[in-house]
Amino acid sequence: MTIDPAPRAAFDGTAAVALAPRFAADDFFDQQPTPTASLPDPRPLVENLTRCVIEILAGARELEQIARWVTDDVYRHLLKRVVLSSRSRQAKGAQAQRPTFTIGSVLVCEPRDGVVEATVIVRGRARVRAVAVRLEGLDRRWRATAVHVL
Repeated sequence: MTIDPAPRAAFDGTAAVALAPRFAADDFFDQQPTPTASLPDPRPLVENLTRCVIEILAGARELEQIARWVTDDVYRHLLKRVVLSSRSRQAKGAQAQRPTFTIGSVLVCEPRDGVVEATVIVRGRARVRAVAVRLEGLDRRWRATAVHVL
């Protein structure tokens, strides 16, 4: 009795190499865009995120508290700003204090479905600042893909 060599070829891995995947893995496992209609009103998130970012830069709040709501690039950018702010306070011998400010006007626009860009005016004691935020609908929630404090 002879054994047919063909069935053995299927188990040595050559058959799996010959098969090409029908779909890219990123199509299923990467972040999935979400339309605006499936997301909540972005205005409260924009205002709260702005408050948090100002407090983080002042040293009164930890950056990790907003990690869920920002992308990795935004997190790294804010981390650099936090380090610079901390070094500046240390050089001056100043303590981190909770800043006193009020949120002024909030302008929200939607350049395309699933994307919101907002500008928030922040009035402090010494100066007025603007915070620009871009939110994108990813995985059925808003995530900040850009945050700039001017």
